[in-house]
Amino acid sequence: MSAFLQAQRVLADGIASRVAPCAVIEVGDRSKVLWTEASGRLTLDGAAQPASEDTVFDLASLTKVLATTAFAMGLVADRRLDLDARVGDFLPGWRGEGRETVRIRDLLAHSSGLPAHRPLYRSSSGRTEFERAVCSEPLDYPPGTKSIYSDLGFILLGFVLEDASGDTLDRQFDMMCRALTDGTAGAPATSRGTPLEIRFRPPAAWRERIAPTRAYASPRGEPYDENAAALDGVAGHAGLFGTASAVGTLARAMLNAVLDRHDEPVLASHEVARHFVSKAGVAASSRALGWDTMLTTSSCGTRMSERAFGHTGFTGTSLWVDPGAGIYVVLLTNRVYPACGTADGITRFRRAIHDAVMSGGAFSNRPG
Repeated sequence: MSAFLQAQRVLADGIASRVAPCAVIEVGDRSKVLWTEASGRLTLDGAAQPASEDTVFDLASLTKVLATTAFAMGLVADRRLDLDARVGDFLPGWRGEGRETVRIRDLLAHSSGLPAHRPLYRSSSGRTEFERAVCSEPLDYPPGTKSIYSDLGFILLGFVLEDASGDTLDRQFDMMCRALTDGTAGAPATSRGTPLEIRFRPPAAWRERIAPTRAYASPRGEPYDENAAALDGVAGHAGLFGTASAVGTLARAMLNAVLDRHDEPVLASHEVARHFVSKAGVAASSRALGWDTMLTTSSCGTRMSERAFGHTGFTGTSLWVDPGAGIYVVLLTNRVYPACGTADGITRFRRAIHDAVMSGGAFSNRPG
């Protein structure tokens, strides 16, 4: 634990300064948890329930990598999806100037030409209306020429994966998690049979443990992202809820795939996993396929290796995996809760806590 004392202080200081009402962190390596800690209360009310290791968070855009990108990896590994297939081959409405060249890998690399966001929930609900709206959205730039982080692209990608697999995103995700915990994904899992507390549309039994993201009355378990809510809580870009422990289990599976360590469960073959976490080759972009990669200016701070990959979520969540150090860091908060953290505040907090974790020296000799 001494290796994490500095990170423990950063965590406590961040909550005391109202970066977020609460936070839970988990740090681990390819086979086990090394440190976990909860700080703060679920809301700013001094009588609110304290955060704990089983607090459930709105994971927001971590959905893009934990679910959507993971599904794409699995389908590619099974040869049921070709990254160079054209989006129009799956979605007949994807037509028009510039669209004919857009491939599945462009959606994953955020280089499809689609804009970052549109409030589609104001006029659309359900897949049919959302698909029509995104397919008719004018492109902001020629596809493949640059990378603009796009929720719209991942909404479409979710639809493509449903069609390619023949099943809905939420059922695919539940099956993937069961495979990791019952030993059918790779070698037998150490937590065989223990269900992961992570899913779309969280059950009523979880609601008291969900860290709220809004002060006004709204059902706990409804995504903060309004486009995801309009898709009934199941979308390619957002919608997952889960605990730090569950996110950590998926992080370990991804780390093992990249390290080619099949004595623990993995999400895909080593070759496919390495391809997905390598830079996609878009000009002036750090984006891989679904994942982002290490920059010293990013949320992972300055001390992770150049092999690190990760993602953030708007609600204050993040996951970084560093194969060079053989570790992962899950940091979950509800920073969007009213009167709490700003975007700048959570950025500084994330960078400080990752640097503090890495400066503890616990990872300097870990195999990569």
